[in-house]
Amino acid sequence: MTHETTRRTVLLATGATGAVAFVAACGGGGDDNGSASTSSPTGQEATSAPAGEELTSTDEIPVGGGKIFKDQQVVVTQPEQGRFKAFSAICTHQRCTVASVSDGTINCVCHGSKFHIADGSVAHGPATRPLPAEKITVEGNSVRLT
Repeated sequence: MTHETTRRTVLLATGATGAVAFVAACGGGGDDNGSASTSSPTGQEATSAPAGEELTSTDEIPVGGGKIFKDQQVVVTQPEQGRFKAFSAICTHQRCTVASVSDGTINCVCHGSKFHIADGSVAHGPATRPLPAEKITVEGNSVRLT
């Protein structure tokens, strides 16, 4: 039995190949399998805010919580009274912007990842990598990116 290549066969094969490539491209960063990331440990590439920009006052960051600055792609937390931390607001799972800070975690609603406000480590997956730390300075009542 011989198989004849028809126009329909060629079009179906081409379409299937394109669909596989599209799905692979949309599958998210393959780095989320626990392998080492090539991104900067400070997450500087994820931040669009200029250095030295005042983000907020210390009064605006609740103790045990935090505040998300979507335009700057930064989340600032206050795990303990007077101790401020900052992290990239871009989830390490599939690069969604985190949506809230509550109950001691930074929360991404895209797929349910949660990160600890004290160090950005993963509290609940599917993310496997922590949020990269951002550098801030706190002078008086002012919180600034550095």
